[in-house]
Amino acid sequence: MSKIAIIGTTSWGKTLATVLSRGENQVFLWARTDEEADEVRKIGPDPAKHGVPFPKQVTITSSMEEAVSRARAVMLVVPSQTMRRNIRLASPYLKKGILIISAAKGLEVGSNKRMSQVIAEEINRKLHPYICVMSGPNLSREIFQNLPAATVVAADDEKTAKEAQKILTVPNFCVYTNTDVVGVELGGALKNIIALAAGMMDGLKCGDNAKAAMITRGLTEITALGVAMGANPLTFSGLAGIGDLITTCASPLSRNHYVGEELAKGRSTMDITASMTGVAEGVATTAVALELAKKQKIEMPVTERMFKVLYDDVAPSEVINELIGLEGRHELDGRRWKLFSIFRRRKTPQNGEVKKNSNGKKPNNASKKNSSKA
Repeated sequence: MSKIAIIGTTSWGKTLATVLSRGENQVFLWARTDEEADEVRKIGPDPAKHGVPFPKQVTITSSMEEAVSRARAVMLVVPSQTMRRNIRLASPYLKKGILIISAAKGLEVGSNKRMSQVIAEEINRKLHPYICVMSGPNLSREIFQNLPAATVVAADDEKTAKEAQKILTVPNFCVYTNTDVVGVELGGALKNIIALAAGMMDGLKCGDNAKAAMITRGLTEITALGVAMGANPLTFSGLAGIGDLITTCASPLSRNHYVGEELAKGRSTMDITASMTGVAEGVATTAVALELAKKQKIEMPVTERMFKVLYDDVAPSEVINELIGLEGRHELDGRRWKLFSIFRRRKTPQNGEVKKNSNGKKPNNASKKNSSKA
């Protein structure tokens, strides 16, 4: 039996506390105050069924020391803009060997940093090898209902990722491993921007063809930014990339999709977010991603249009056609999308084809080789 500390009483935090206890783990769920801890105990893990208690293996506490001390893993399940504050509170109780797992899907406003970078800045350097990130198509409501799901946990050291995998794997929750921390984090954060656009297109009844085109274009641009920042492009074809993208762009359970739909109704960003109980990470991430794109000189058309809607009060109807492109060109062309150049042209002949010179004639050596075989 492993002790797991979960920092954050978000819906995802309460879901993970419940689910991980099914693996016979001892789970401590940390709340910010005694009052919040009492409220969480009173309501229980399921907002649809008030009063149903947490499993007996789950302890709700407002003491960070009680939650984290002697834990095998600590999971930070908090909004990205509060990550730095929360890891500072936990830092004094983190000991060598403890797994530090970020389950947040966002980027820090101001610093433009990923969550693993924020964590690394606030803890002892000796603990850096134990930092992990978790991301994937993980709608908390479905996972709470014990529906089958999969996720991916990434760490720089594969051994660390496998240790986290062992602890987090429980029935109906399959955990894969990866060593591309940058790609897994950026996939989980940037797909929220595309989900905002998907919700907006659904709200304007643009149809599935247009939405599919936008999602595909969006995946290309977030992959381009990810690779420019050191990610493996194949990561965006995995659970933390297209897997999470499919779920978030299609499900009514997605907060970011909901925000997009409400934007289509003419509501302002401030009005929508103020009325929500949870955080739609894509709103802040759009601004951060645009800053990163400018720094890398990367073209991100979908992100740029979503920024105009979110922050410049541009009507969704004014940018909706632009979300799938302003002009036709090679679909893998984009400013500094050099990683895709291999797909734009064939560098070597295929299927026995003989490459020709610019004048249309075969090279001399090719001609001689072919004549000798005749």
